[in-house]
Amino acid sequence: MNEEAVSEALRKSQAADDERFMAGAIALSRRWIGLTSPNPAVGALVVRDGVIVGRGATRPGGRPHAETEALFDAGEAARGATLYVTLEPCSHFGVTPPCALAIARAGIARVVSALEDPDPRVTGRGHQILRDAGLEVTIGVGAEAARRANLGHILRVSAGRPMVTLKLAETADGYAAGGEHDPRLMITCLAANNRVQMMRAVHDSIMVGIGTALADNPLMTVRLPGLEDRRPLRIVLDTHLRLPLRSRLVAIARDYPVLVVAGSQASLEAQKALEGSGVTVTRCALSGGSLDLADVLRMLAGRGLTRVFSEGGPTIAGQLLKAGFADEVAMITSPKPFARPGVLALSNEARQILADDSRYRQLADIAAGVDRLRRWERVF
Repeated sequence: MNEEAVSEALRKSQAADDERFMAGAIALSRRWIGLTSPNPAVGALVVRDGVIVGRGATRPGGRPHAETEALFDAGEAARGATLYVTLEPCSHFGVTPPCALAIARAGIARVVSALEDPDPRVTGRGHQILRDAGLEVTIGVGAEAARRANLGHILRVSAGRPMVTLKLAETADGYAAGGEHDPRLMITCLAANNRVQMMRAVHDSIMVGIGTALADNPLMTVRLPGLEDRRPLRIVLDTHLRLPLRSRLVAIARDYPVLVVAGSQASLEAQKALEGSGVTVTRCALSGGSLDLADVLRMLAGRGLTRVFSEGGPTIAGQLLKAGFADEVAMITSPKPFARPGVLALSNEARQILADDSRYRQLADIAAGVDRLRRWERVF
């Protein structure tokens, strides 16, 4: 084998190793998605001679960062090693010194980074610090998977809003609920319900409209064994502050936080009563008599939220799709029809938006017990 062929074989081997270790770093980061806001959930691996010698992930609350955790885990084995990290190391002084400086001082020889961080405090500066310190820097390995894992952070710093996952459940003939006086329609099976619990667990907030809160009286908590530490902020869009003090949401508000978003004209007396029960109330702008979703999402981003799980029913679902705010969509469909008039899960217009290949790409169509779970992501 000539020198050129050997060089090409080594390059391909290195590329394969980079993909494999970056996939591991991304998998590690995903374990903490929903717990690290306002910071992104980052994963990092220190690899020396093909062996992982250090692992780290952003810890709950956003500190410590993944890179410093991985370097501490590796110790002296970090010298001359390669660091795989799912997002550009930070370059600014905040609560802690820049990770880029810590990496250089640890003696790392090469950094493989999936993405440049769009945060204006970083945006290439972290990579440049590493290059200036003499490290080899490779960018873009595993970029698509890392972008999806970090989408909440990316949108918060670049678009001023959190990412939104829209979840819907429908009967085989497309209904989400019965008539006005019908009992709550139980659509999905246990296996599908457990999947929804897992979806909740990887978001830092769960959002519904007041219609859903009144009709279903939900808890909006994560109720799976082993996930007791997952307590997403529960958000109710309630223009006129109609949420009852006797609701299950309010009953446990001191242990499981609730944020009620009201319009400017909502009753001050109702606000004081809710706040007296442990609920946080804030106000946002109105659009056409309803809460302006763009203003609501800006407010949530300002509070440090990066991932919102919307279970708000057909009205909010349609608004999110029309406005382009539904970044991921999860639709669970029962095999059983409702077989009489009810409330459609999506309007024809909203379904057309979801079916538009230029706006949404389908990611999955799988079984969830007897139900079907389909997932889409917004095309950027």
